[in-house]
Amino acid sequence: MDKREQRKKRAIALGGLGLFLLFTGVVFWFVGKPMLQFVSQPDQFRDWVDTHGIWGRLAFLGMVMFQVFVAIIPGEPLEIGAGYAFGAVEGTLLCILGTTISSVVIFLVVKRFGMRFVTLFVSEEKIRSFKFLQNVRRLNAIAFLLFFIPGTPKDVLTYIVGLTPMRLPTWIFITTVARIPSVITSTVGGDALGTENYLFAVLVFAATAVISGLGVLVYRAITRHHQRKEQERERAGKEQAEKSAV
Repeated sequence: MDKREQRKKRAIALGGLGLFLLFTGVVFWFVGKPMLQFVSQPDQFRDWVDTHGIWGRLAFLGMVMFQVFVAIIPGEPLEIGAGYAFGAVEGTLLCILGTTISSVVIFLVVKRFGMRFVTLFVSEEKIRSFKFLQNVRRLNAIAFLLFFIPGTPKDVLTYIVGLTPMRLPTWIFITTVARIPSVITSTVGGDALGTENYLFAVLVFAATAVISGLGVLVYRAITRHHQRKEQERERAGKEQAEKSAV
């Protein structure tokens, strides 16, 4: 393949990604914002779900998938709305199914297009902060922990994991199982609101806020620890190179 064909293919790929980004922005403005406003009105949302039956559930599944794809839309309102409209069990299952499907699609697309696709949604600085995920020996355990802890940027991590050597079956297990605790807390709280058990709902959301705060602290500690180790390795490598040059 000559350079002209390579440039042509690269231009087509970048053009396609640019159109996808534009499409995502338009959809977010005309679909994402109204969607969140709709779900944030739980009584109307539940009435709409009851009226549309299975189609209401499929529509909600699409909302969850869209939220993960865009990454900048918070997932908690959807999860609380799911608990309110469908109950804790069905709401949790719908949220997990939607996030799993979209996470698998993102994983496969990132494997195909690599960094140029990820940078459309995640800044390069943010990507560099997760450089420690390239550690193959600890990759699976660290990824599971980050998805298990409440308060971590799971949708951003979904894009970054595709840049690692992780295999698809492992990713499906992690994104399905590790997300369950954080989803359950939201759907249980939403279910409590739907059944007018307001005291329990307040307790659930208060406990979730505390756990999420602790999760953020743990997440920051993990990332800072690995960033510090990475910096130490880089300094050691530079010192070794300088000694070798002498």
